[in-house]
Amino acid sequence: MGVASEGGMGAGETPTQPLVATMAPFFIVANLSCSLAFYRDRLGFALTHLAGEPAPFLALVQREGAMLFLKSEAGIAPVPNAARHPNLRWDAYCAVTDPDALAAEYDARGVPLSTPLSDTADGLRGFEVTDPDGRVLFFGRPADQPRPR
Repeated sequence: MGVASEGGMGAGETPTQPLVATMAPFFIVANLSCSLAFYRDRLGFALTHLAGEPAPFLALVQREGAMLFLKSEAGIAPVPNAARHPNLRWDAYCAVTDPDALAAEYDARGVPLSTPLSDTADGLRGFEVTDPDGRVLFFGRPADQPRPR
């Protein structure tokens, strides 16, 4: 069952306000090189921006419409949601049209899933991956949406 947002558009309607195309979380990381290697080499994100040469401190990675800022600052430690409360562990929900196919891709890449592919108690289908700083990313979609063919 889909949920319409307030001010959402129906079929045939024209926009009455500016489009917000995407949102990119901003993660503080302990080691930018380590985080870049994880998101780029393991999860298949592309590096689209790097700031601070010769000692980079900020990066933007992207895979399709999903973007993420990574920033390292001396003396500032990452604080993943799971460290705050175990029931609120997701740091990002990554909307995926086919979580089954992405889980298979990550399996082929040797990426460990911190929670395996399944239908969750809250009506989602997906899996969790934990990054080097302990952030939990959920890759999935509503379980009632059909799998793409």
